[in-house]
Amino acid sequence: MKKLMCFFSMVFLFVAFTPSAMAKKDKPELSEEEKARLVEIEFRVDEIKAMDFSAMEKAEKKAVRNELKEIKQEARDLGGGVYLSVGAIIIILLVLILIT
Repeated sequence: MKKLMCFFSMVFLFVAFTPSAMAKKDKPELSEEEKARLVEIEFRVDEIKAMDFSAMEKAEKKAVRNELKEIKQEARDLGGGVYLSVGAIIIILLVLILIT
């Protein structure tokens, strides 16, 4: 019985995530300015990854960390995100309750 419930809960879980996967296609296209800004963000992140943090002072490291947080927030605003439907959340909660 427990294997059967686990099987059905996994099937419902996969069905619940299908609408969120389909929703990504409906995302509006980015303008040329937004695309250019995303390229600039990627270039700056690559520069930061190439930096030698061992030679930096504490204040410089903190400034770079704050810059990365701002870049991450801006990229998230430009790029969109993954959304879960209410049904998916309910099914996930039910699966967690049934498994434990």
